Amino acid sequence: MPISPSSSAQAAREAVARRLRDLRKGAGLTISELARRCAWHHAKTSRIENARTAPSTKDIRLWCRACQADDQVEGLIVQSLNAESLYVEWRDRMRGGLEQLQNRSVRLFQDTRLFRVCSSTLVPGLLQTEGYAATVLGFDAAFRELPVDDSAEAARARVERSRVIHEPGHRFVLVVEEAVLRYRIGDADAMAAQLGFLLTAGALPSVSLGIVPATADRQKQWPRETFHVYDDTLVSVELASARIRITQPSEIALYLKAFEELRAMAVYGPAARALVVRAIEALG
Repeated sequence: MPISPSSSAQAAREAVARRLRDLRKGAGLTISELARRCAWHHAKTSRIENARTAPSTKDIRLWCRACQADDQVEGLIVQSLNAESLYVEWRDRMRGGLEQLQNRSVRLFQDTRLFRVCSSTLVPGLLQTEGYAATVLGFDAAFRELPVDDSAEAARARVERSRVIHEPGHRFVLVVEEAVLRYRIGDADAMAAQLGFLLTAGALPSVSLGIVPATADRQKQWPRETFHVYDDTLVSVELASARIRITQPSEIALYLKAFEELRAMAVYGPAARALVVRAIEALG
């Protein structure tokens, strides 16, 4: 297991490693003695304790048994699984297809009260039309060479999941770069439909849609990677290779600072609608 590029993920892995190391020391066992009781090489014990190898469920059970700490098994398993979920490569998340990937977030969307989204590349998924989403997800299926392209079904699932914007009890603050309006995703008709939907969705009482003009003064913030903030407890960052889930409060605070600075640079209401209208007119 390589060191994770997410410090939140790595910190979670190290917390599991510390608990296992404390159990071994509390039981008065050396690294070699624990390895012998677990029937593996002592180097594996060292790798686990240094957070360089993630323990499997079986490893944790054997470790706790060797330390006579069976009451710690379930808690450690849950903690370890959570740590591994913080940094997940797309190839692992997409093994069940694109549609199931959309459906896995339904509960998170229902539970979140305040959504904050910053996007410099695409219309946020919450505001995507089915045609736009199908094109984006189709690109993904081809780029990752998925054995089955279920992008059409996934697009329908994404739109269904996004109906949360019409449900009471949720607020949505979205900031996009003006370039997002100009990137041609799909044909002109699909793009016009998507931009038209932005005009409609941006007028919803629960939605605040800000657009950072291409001419904005960039003294504080430049376009950032796409990220989503769910309440104040989780940030999801999308990379080409993986999705990173950030839960460290200090890291969340940095993303919120970047979000607020970008939000202050954006325009809203009539000024934002004017940018969208100009993008529609540019389609010809």
